[in-house]
Amino acid sequence: MIQIHRLEGFYWVARSGGYARAARAFPYPITQPAVHQQVKKLESELGVALFERIGKDQMAPTPAGKRLYEFVRPFFESLPGVVRSLREGDYGGELSIRTANMILRHLLPSWIKRLQKRHPRIQVHLQETVRPDLSALRQGEADLVVDYIPEIPDGIATMQVATVRPWIVMPRTHALASKKRISLNQFGDEPFISYSPGLLPRDLQLEALARHGATPSRTLTASTAEGILGFVESGLGFSILPSLDPTGPKSKGIQVAPLTSPKIEFPIVAAWRKDTPENPILDAALETAPKLA
Repeated sequence: MIQIHRLEGFYWVARSGGYARAARAFPYPITQPAVHQQVKKLESELGVALFERIGKDQMAPTPAGKRLYEFVRPFFESLPGVVRSLREGDYGGELSIRTANMILRHLLPSWIKRLQKRHPRIQVHLQETVRPDLSALRQGEADLVVDYIPEIPDGIATMQVATVRPWIVMPRTHALASKKRISLNQFGDEPFISYSPGLLPRDLQLEALARHGATPSRTLTASTAEGILGFVESGLGFSILPSLDPTGPKSKGIQVAPLTSPKIEFPIVAAWRKDTPENPILDAALETAPKLA
C-alpha cells in the first residue's frame, strides 16, 4: 500500500518544480531532505522514476510522474476546502428520506427549510411511501424513515418529531356539528369514510374505532385525505382523519371534533440505523428536526 504522505511529497514537488520549492510550499514545516526521501521511497515502491532533473533544483515529471500527478492533484487541491467546510459545518452531500404523504405535506417542508438554511449544499431526496419502509434503512437506500412505526425493531434508533391525533370529521350541516362532546356511536349506521385497504392511515382509523368500541355498519373508501374530505362534504358519511395540525384537518364544508375518552395519539418518529457510519449529514438533519413542546 502506498502511504499518503509520500504521495503528498510527490504532489508538492510536481506542483512546485523542485524539492526546495516543495519544502517551502508544504502546508506544515518540513525539510528539503525529508521531501526528497518521500519521493525516493515512493519511486522505490512503484518501481518507476517519477521525476527527471532539468536544472539546478528543477525537477520535471516523467511520463509516469505526469500520469500520477493528474490522478492525485484533484485530491490534494480539494482537501483544504473539504477540511475547512467540515470544521465550519458547511458540508454538502445527499440525504434520502422515506415518509408518508401526510408527513411529506405537513411536516417535512419546514424541517427541510431549516436544514437547507444551515447547510445549503445538502441535497435532499424525498420519497413517498404507503407504509414505513425500514428495509430501505437496512439496505442503505435511505438515511431516514419518518413515519408512525408501531413497533421499533432491534438495530433501529428513533427520535419523536411529531404527534398525530385522530379527529372526527363530519359535514358542517350534520346534526352533531354543534355538539362539544361527541361519541362515535352517536353516528349510528351512517357510512364511515375510510382510507383504502393497505394504507397506514386506514390502520390508524381502525385502531381509533376499536379503542372507542365503534363498528360502522357501512363503509366507503378513498385513497387520499382530500378524497375522504370530499365525500364528507357531500354528506356521504363521517370519518376519522389523523392530523398533525393541533386544531384538526381543514376544509370548507366540514366540522371536526377531537376524539376523547380515551384520548388517542400516534407518535411520528425519525428512524435510522443504529450502526450507521459517522454521517454529519444525518446528524445535521436530526439537529434541525422539529422539537416537541
